[in-house]
Amino acid sequence: MGYNPARATIQLENLWEQYCCRLKAFIRSRVADENDVEDLLQEVFVRVHTHLCCLRDLSKLESWIYQIARNAIIDHYRSSRPGAKLSESIPSEDETDSYDPEAALALSLGGMVAELPVPYRDALVLTEYQGLNQRQLANQLGISFSGAKSRVQRARRMLRDMLLACCHFELDRRGAIIDYYERCCCCNPSG
Repeated sequence: MGYNPARATIQLENLWEQYCCRLKAFIRSRVADENDVEDLLQEVFVRVHTHLCCLRDLSKLESWIYQIARNAIIDHYRSSRPGAKLSESIPSEDETDSYDPEAALALSLGGMVAELPVPYRDALVLTEYQGLNQRQLANQLGISFSGAKSRVQRARRMLRDMLLACCHFELDRRGAIIDYYERCCCCNPSG
């Protein structure tokens, strides 16, 4: 069964009908200008349409759509920051921002973490994002220390496997990422 554009359009229309008003209210609560709200709403649905093929678990559709909305709002505020004054001279190579593939890839991890099964997602969020050590994690979740360690390791392994399934990485001799390219649209930070 191949890709059917008519079916995809119908699905997108259903998503629009189902989520349009709530997403608009969500965006409006975070963005003051009504024109920007409308633009962001359209952008969210463009991203949904573009990346719907990558959603692995349809039960997470709503949280995935709201994550796209959050990312669009963040992108909006990043692009509207007042720019720094431009120098009259051309900056030297040391002064220019260099492309950081690890930072670019890190932007897409939130969506992938959200796709992890709940016990592993919680373990990873609590340790990697909220700073708990594994002993504190064990106490908070009411599990053994070895169980907490195991859960964090499995979560990391699942996340690694998800990344390796959708991206090809180029590493330097120390194992640091020097570049990557997407095999699918899962690692696109704008999605």
